[in-house]
Amino acid sequence: MKELWGNLKFAWKYAKNEKKQIITYGVLHLLGIIISIAVPVISASMIVKLTSNLLTQTVFLAFCIFAIEISRNFVNYFNGLLTNKIYKESFNRIQKDLGKEMLKLENNILDSNTSGTFIQRLTSDTSQLSDVFNSLGMYVSNLIEDIGIFIAVFYVNKIAFIYLFICTFIVTLIENARTTFLKNNDKELRSRKDRLTGLVGEMVRGARDIKMLNAEKSFMKEIDRNVHNTNDFRYSMMVTNRKFLLLGGNTRDLTDIGLIVVIILLMTSNRLPVASAIILYNYSISLPNLAFDLGRLLECIKTFNLSSSRVFEIIEGKKFKKEKFGKKHLKKVHGDFEFKQVSFSYNQDHPVLKDLSFKIHANETVAFVGKSGAGKTTIFNLLCKMYQIDSGEITIDNVNIEELDKDSIRGNITIISQNPYIFNMTIRENLKLVKSDMTEKEMVRACKMACLEEFIESLPDKYDTLIGEGGVNLSGGQKQRIAIARAFIQKTEIILFDEATSALDNETQEQIQKAIENMKKDYTILIIAHRLSTIQNADRILVMEDGRIKEEGTHKELMKKSKTYKHLYESEIK
Repeated sequence: MKELWGNLKFAWKYAKNEKKQIITYGVLHLLGIIISIAVPVISASMIVKLTSNLLTQTVFLAFCIFAIEISRNFVNYFNGLLTNKIYKESFNRIQKDLGKEMLKLENNILDSNTSGTFIQRLTSDTSQLSDVFNSLGMYVSNLIEDIGIFIAVFYVNKIAFIYLFICTFIVTLIENARTTFLKNNDKELRSRKDRLTGLVGEMVRGARDIKMLNAEKSFMKEIDRNVHNTNDFRYSMMVTNRKFLLLGGNTRDLTDIGLIVVIILLMTSNRLPVASAIILYNYSISLPNLAFDLGRLLECIKTFNLSSSRVFEIIEGKKFKKEKFGKKHLKKVHGDFEFKQVSFSYNQDHPVLKDLSFKIHANETVAFVGKSGAGKTTIFNLLCKMYQIDSGEITIDNVNIEELDKDSIRGNITIISQNPYIFNMTIRENLKLVKSDMTEKEMVRACKMACLEEFIESLPDKYDTLIGEGGVNLSGGQKQRIAIARAFIQKTEIILFDEATSALDNETQEQIQKAIENMKKDYTILIIAHRLSTIQNADRILVMEDGRIKEEGTHKELMKKSKTYKHLYESEIK
């Protein structure tokens, strides 16, 4: 009960703006309950009048029932409208809030979970959470209606009440066993759905690579295995559920026959009038629903609790940790930063950076070189606070980044990666992501600087051309140039190029190099490059090896004093 109350308070945050609609919904439901209790009494009276040949009174009661039933239809109609509005508004808020909180998750959490883990929570779980006020309201009102009928039966005949109470109790035990079984297995089913959804997402995103690798059969074998595992488990659950429903249904049917026997015995002993017998029979149609309504209510509560906990885990960060930032804000960053004895590992067994120390000055262009795995990209990730360092200190403008707020760090740093993610939007929308008030002039200028103008002009819809998920319709070089154009629009003080020209042809790379040269002295620029010819004009080049800075200097200096750098450079020329 404590868990339910906590989850209801959590859900109420997203529905409280519809307080008036929820109150109206409750009042209408109460009216529906009164109608449901009253109709069997009026129906019984009408049948008695009919058998007594009182036709005028029979017709009057028939019209009364007709008017009441029409009223019930309107009550149900308006309740449906209110339900849809409450669901829509609360669903919008929950999904928006959950999406926002997902973007705050630590990157190691994102790395260690499949996309399906989050997709299912954002779609299925939020939907069930939003539906709670409709479902719980409906089942609670049905339950109150059933209890009201029970009270009415008690006043009509106490023997019939005892009989129906015992039968309802037995069916309730069966329903409770059914809902407990479903709850215990639903968590495992959702976990399997998470894995399957993640795998399907990977299939869609990686379809081209799967085809190129001629791996359709092996990938589909993996999909097939997960589909079978999920559906077999769901089927097993449904079979057991059907068995419970069969047992409950048969018990209910036995209750109906038994009640008729009880009514006949009471009538033959003159302990039950005909009108009361008809009322009891009319009520008996609804009464066994008490057990099923209670079962559905329990099932709804258990489903709601599970969905709430899965959404709550992300929003409150109890299981999925969030990124943490300080409160200090730097309005304008100059571009100085320093690593002081920084150590870091993605997992404890494999350290990537070891007591790394270096300093970068504002408006300096610095390049990092070294073999793959030396820790170059990790430096960029840590500077953007994408991961938490194990020890040491990173400062921007002499302020520890642990003290800085998110905007002071990421609002002042642009990273252009080797394989940038391009969103399934138009080119214009992709560029507008980094600056919502971007002007046409800024957009065209940035695309010219990124050598994109000729390509964009060749497209049928120019800047309004839809790119496709992950930039699937673009070459590697075109994706990198869009990412570079985004950086030019963002205009941050620090720009990080992580192999940002690796997919460009020599001519385009030369043009981009000129654009980068034009940015020198105005920005702090860090470059990771395997093509050492692209960084010869850097102010400094830091040679990395095994998570440390081994040597540093200009291109000319390193060619003279560094065997490692000279070897890398000569290997590239060969």
